[in-house]
Amino acid sequence: MTETYTKARFWKCALQVNPYTYLAYRGEEQRLTEDEYNQQLLQVCKEENIKVLGIADHGNVDGIDAIRNVLKPHGILVFPGFEIATTEKVHFVCLFPEKTTTDQLNRYLGALGLTNPSDGVWPSNLGGNDLVLKINELGGFCYAAHCTDDSGILKHKLVHVWKNDLLKAAQIPATLDELKAEENNGYRQILMNKNRDYTRETPIAIINAKDVEKPETLKNPKASCLIKMTKPGFEAFKLAFQDPESRVRLNSDISEKYYSRIESLSITGGYLDGVHINFSEHLNSVIGGRGTGKSTLLECIRYALELDPIGKSACKQHLEIIKENIGKSKGRIELVVRSSKMNGKKYTIARRYGESASVKEEAGNISSFTPRELLPEIEIYGQNEIYEIAQDGQSQKKLLGRFLDAEHDTFEDKIKTALIALNGNRKKLHNALEDKSIVEDELSKLPKLQERVQQFKSLGIEDKLKIIPLLETEKRLKQRIEQEELYNLEQAFAQIKDALPDTVFLSDKAIDNLPHSDALKKIKTTLDQLKVDTERTFDQWKAFFTTSKAIITRLIADVQQGIQCEEETLEKTFKNLPASEGKSGREIGVEYQQLLQAIERIKPKEVAIRSQQALIDELKKQRNSLLVELSGYRASRTAQFESSLKKLNKKLQNKLKLTVKPEANRQPVIDFLQSCNLEGVGEKRLSWINEHDDFSPVKLAELIQKGMGELTGSNWGITPTIANALVRLPASKVLELQELELPDIIEIELNVSHEGAANYRSLKKLSTGQQCTAVLHLLLLQNKDPLIMDQPEDNLDNAFIADRIVSELRNAKINRQFLFATHNANIPVFGDAEWIGIFESVDEQGVMPPEAQGAIDVPAVREKAANILEGGRTAFNQRKLKYGY
Repeated sequence: MTETYTKARFWKCALQVNPYTYLAYRGEEQRLTEDEYNQQLLQVCKEENIKVLGIADHGNVDGIDAIRNVLKPHGILVFPGFEIATTEKVHFVCLFPEKTTTDQLNRYLGALGLTNPSDGVWPSNLGGNDLVLKINELGGFCYAAHCTDDSGILKHKLVHVWKNDLLKAAQIPATLDELKAEENNGYRQILMNKNRDYTRETPIAIINAKDVEKPETLKNPKASCLIKMTKPGFEAFKLAFQDPESRVRLNSDISEKYYSRIESLSITGGYLDGVHINFSEHLNSVIGGRGTGKSTLLECIRYALELDPIGKSACKQHLEIIKENIGKSKGRIELVVRSSKMNGKKYTIARRYGESASVKEEAGNISSFTPRELLPEIEIYGQNEIYEIAQDGQSQKKLLGRFLDAEHDTFEDKIKTALIALNGNRKKLHNALEDKSIVEDELSKLPKLQERVQQFKSLGIEDKLKIIPLLETEKRLKQRIEQEELYNLEQAFAQIKDALPDTVFLSDKAIDNLPHSDALKKIKTTLDQLKVDTERTFDQWKAFFTTSKAIITRLIADVQQGIQCEEETLEKTFKNLPASEGKSGREIGVEYQQLLQAIERIKPKEVAIRSQQALIDELKKQRNSLLVELSGYRASRTAQFESSLKKLNKKLQNKLKLTVKPEANRQPVIDFLQSCNLEGVGEKRLSWINEHDDFSPVKLAELIQKGMGELTGSNWGITPTIANALVRLPASKVLELQELELPDIIEIELNVSHEGAANYRSLKKLSTGQQCTAVLHLLLLQNKDPLIMDQPEDNLDNAFIADRIVSELRNAKINRQFLFATHNANIPVFGDAEWIGIFESVDEQGVMPPEAQGAIDVPAVREKAANILEGGRTAFNQRKLKYGY
């Protein structure tokens, strides 16, 4: 399969490889034939994944073609060249395009004034600056070889040559850190561009290119370096040295980075039908004219990952874009992602319009994980969404959430649990108070009923009807036996039966391979026996219960029959009672009976109300305990939050300053009291809530419960009118007030000073552009999941993007994947995007073929990027002339 080159990456390049004759030049015996030597070069290149060899014998190009013929069929490039000394006896390696012939190379040697071609180490008659200039004119590339050794440019102190901008690179024998041992750290200071005498406008590229005299030397990490190119080639190679900070690395500079990335995207159907992209793991930039598909691409990624925008307008825009560009064709989006959360495993996420996302493991099995669980901290922001965040405090706090320690979530969970418990307690307390109130109403009737009974007794009927209260007591006892005692006992044993052990989970298949399977099998045997014994006991109890229930049922029937007999006797007694006040004897008897029945029904409630009061006292005690617990959790959460912000402020030093005002947003209290429709109290009359640092909903509820005097006597400035309205709140509303959660207020301050002492200003006092700048600083902080943004340059000035954002991007992209849709050249060009994708609209379709993808070192990409971002070559040159550059 032919490899496609659509993104820049680091390629391993060995830039000072010698042909097989070099060993003899060193005075050693060469035991290999030329073909054997070259075949071994090929084998090591494959093993070490070396893509480019620079052939550089001393003034000799004879062995280049043989090496090139062996390596070329295997896709390994050869940059032909030679090593040459200047009149100062300083060595340089000169390399040329891959198609350069040996005849051309010999002519170049002549042009460089090699006065004794038969002796390759004989110096040129050109000085260092002239040599560098001549190589540049010939279309080649040269670097200072072994710059710290005896034949090196630094050893010879050729400051004027070192500062020549045409000299792009210098080879060192080891790593920069290993040069610390050198006296006064001198070479290292020069190479890091910190020595004033040697300071260059553009820092020099530092490479490792150990002299390779035999194939196995290629395995030494110091024999090669890493050059970032889209497709390896000489022009891309040379271009890399224009930006060495981003594109040139030593092998020792690269360490394994563990972070998530979106590896590829494919779209089927809709406006972007057929678009396929292999993203870089570093900086990716989508460009194109207005309406070509940039925003659509980013919103498709958001849709596939089932993520919702933070802001309302952003959410609306997202839905419109997806509906218009994917929905009409029921399109499908597929992403391949690598998840840091899942230890670097690869997953395929696919979502068709109108359906939920599906997730597959690399082996093709359906995964139970959701996209959000694979990339829990991914951030996607559409156009103007950053501005929305800058205007909303809660969105800012949500953004800060990913920088908080794990303990913060623990306290949040504890607070939520405490609030749920308080809510449940309030409902129980409310019900208990309601029940007590109903019973109190019932008990208030008892004195009047008892007084009426006394009136009846005065008629002399007490002795004749004294059995009535006794019969009512029997009825009450009979009802309890029938409806409570037997039923409760039967239900309790049924629950025991339902709770018997089920040892299916301890099957032989489940435990055979476990290290302590013998002990687990014994546990299973014991549990099974316990179940058998319990069932036997239950069967015995069931027999006892059935027998006892039958006896009790018969006896209850006897009691009922007795009551009926007594009541029939009472009927006769009622008829024999003397009439009074126009009522017959029977009417008097029935009324007396009803009075006694009512009294017997109410009397037990004297005991019940004591139980209910005890329940209320216990619920209040529990509530107070929960409030104390909640207060502790809130204090711990605040302390932890402040600790996290301190760490964050260190990372944001001289950029942002973050502070927290705990529970300072009092609006929920004002909204709650407004919803209670307090008589004569509008929102303005509640302004005192925002005026006192010691205010809390719990304290306000406590004052309300204590009454008018406590409210007006507080230092909060509560007037009698307001206090009177507050004390009339229902008890349940006062309890609800205790449960209100007040949001923190996050103070974000931006350093608006570009130079000198820091000058921090609050977000509220900043311009729109400065507000967005503050948010961007937070977004660019380290995160293991990707950051995707649509036109981050909106509301920002170009100078800030070039000075701050691009600089941060270049540093951060080593440890995180970025994807930006942009119209601003600074991001893809100065940010040195590893992947640039260029959208065009063809026949009302957004297209991005492979040839429209790559880094800035791809000529077609570079040309299109210049046309889109700079207005074309003519416009760019006109600006250059007008600015006087």
